[in-house]
Amino acid sequence: MKLKHLALTAALALLTTHAHAERLVIKGSDTLGAKLVPQLAEQFKSQNPGTTFDIAAEGSTTGLSAIIDGTAQIGMSSRRAKPAEVGTASGKGVNMKPTIVAYDGMAVIVNAKNPINAMTRKQVEQIFTGDVTDWSAVGGTGGKISVYTRNTSSGTYSDWKELAMKKRDYSGASQKMAGNEQIAAEVAKNANGIGYVGMAYMNAGGVKVIPIDGTKPSNQTVQNKTYPYARPTFYYTNGDPGGVAKQFVDFTLSSAGQKIVDRVGFVPIK
Repeated sequence: MKLKHLALTAALALLTTHAHAERLVIKGSDTLGAKLVPQLAEQFKSQNPGTTFDIAAEGSTTGLSAIIDGTAQIGMSSRRAKPAEVGTASGKGVNMKPTIVAYDGMAVIVNAKNPINAMTRKQVEQIFTGDVTDWSAVGGTGGKISVYTRNTSSGTYSDWKELAMKKRDYSGASQKMAGNEQIAAEVAKNANGIGYVGMAYMNAGGVKVIPIDGTKPSNQTVQNKTYPYARPTFYYTNGDPGGVAKQFVDFTLSSAGQKIVDRVGFVPIK
């Protein structure tokens, strides 16, 4: 009888746990989703142990699409939603609401052994559009430049095109990578490599950050907008979030959440 009572108690406890468990689906930006959001989620779960997270970091476009089609409560994005995306959402009765959660600076990285120690905005544009294809043209030793970019579903891919390339097309020889960590890894292996990564990824081994017109990305240069490739990052929701989604957005914006933002390598909003 005692064993039956214990078994029944355990079963009731399990049912109660599942009844109170809340699942939060977050999709989108690799810039946010590879490091920052998982760390925010871990801290949030320690304070809300009934919450489970499903985080998919496959590019900002996928996060915005997930809000439009209702397959996520939060869409991570390193870019603003495009007018066409907002229009599609509106046609489905979805209100694309952005919330700025952190700021970032896209760092230009080269192989640690590359003798180049500075570039201008014009040189960056020339390299990524393919106007310049050899390091000797920008003051380096000879060698064919290998350009690494994000893939087309990435918000960083779009932001870089906007901020660094005057909306011009990428070089046809550029190699598209799934995430920031992959770009850093390829540049670290390739003496002639160049790429761009978010601030949380710029201290990877084997690479170095190149000052642009004398400025590197930092909290100060991103906040005062003296770094040319600074940008906000977002959570998108369908209107004002509710339930656990609201709790997680509020936690991200709280002083505790913004301390994690700073620790991971992003720039806090306050």
